[in-house]
Amino acid sequence: MSATLSSAAAFTYRSKTIFEVPAANGQFITLFSTGKVALKRPDKLLAEFRGSAPHFDFFYDGAEVAAFAPGANVYSMKLAPDTIDAMLAGVQAETGIRFASAPLLTSNPFRSLTRGLTSAVFVGPTRVDGVTCDHLAFRSEGINWEIWLESNQRALPRRLAVTFTDQANFPRTMVELSHWNLRPWCLPDRNFEFHPPTGAKEIPFTSALEAAGRSR
Repeated sequence: MSATLSSAAAFTYRSKTIFEVPAANGQFITLFSTGKVALKRPDKLLAEFRGSAPHFDFFYDGAEVAAFAPGANVYSMKLAPDTIDAMLAGVQAETGIRFASAPLLTSNPFRSLTRGLTSAVFVGPTRVDGVTCDHLAFRSEGINWEIWLESNQRALPRRLAVTFTDQANFPRTMVELSHWNLRPWCLPDRNFEFHPPTGAKEIPFTSALEAAGRSR
């Protein structure tokens, strides 16, 4: 899987995500979203999420990173490092936000996923959306996670489940990945640039994520 993804100069995929976030009273509630993700190495990333969860767009063009919450019409922009790896690490360090599928987007997914592992289990073969997959389960500090990989030469990820054991009530995120395209024919650089819509208000970065229901 790592070899397949890291060797792709660009790729796109779609996602279906179920995730838990704390409500105002402290109870965790379950939200659903569908997403489209486009990546262009080494410094371009675009993610658009829609569905019953608040809508959310994420842009990275190699110089700036932007988060936009269309429902609230608010956004945030920040200067960013010049690689996807450094940008993703910076977002987590500065905001505390962890995107479950972020390790799959790095230049070396194997290294990102296996850092600090304390256990690993091969659960067995299964099927995801009719595709035969290998189901694996792992543990590291603060996180229990599972991944379902196609049982073929590409070994593309089809499902990812993450439990954050270092947070109250152990919130859980599950992502199903589909429509992989490892050779998208047209991903112009302008697609990854964010231009604030008319009337949109700029707010601090973490606040933009909170407005989109993405803060952890």
